[in-house]
Amino acid sequence: MCIFCKIISGDIPNKTIMENETFLAFEDINPLRKIHILVIPKEHFSSFNTTPANIIGQMTGFIQELTKKLNLNENGYRLITNIGENGGQEVEHLHFHILGGEKVGRLVDKR
Repeated sequence: MCIFCKIISGDIPNKTIMENETFLAFEDINPLRKIHILVIPKEHFSSFNTTPANIIGQMTGFIQELTKKLNLNENGYRLITNIGENGGQEVEHLHFHILGGEKVGRLVDKR
């Protein structure tokens, strides 16, 4: 069982920000910005590439509701999902990072 599935089952505590029957949003334990929230489906999908389109569609609405609740829409935020080893995915469970509450800045080209 992956770490996010353990969070969903209640085996690992979290600081829940918002939840419904399908998705969970909680604070990242190693925040990169003032606001750093992880959004996950409660059903296990290993990445964006393996998640059915209808789940992604529902997740979009959940994230939009969450960013309104967090008052991030006016000044903006960054929404990220990492896919696979080369994409930087560390946990094989679909998750989106929401970074905000301060200027996030540009991605740095390390070529």
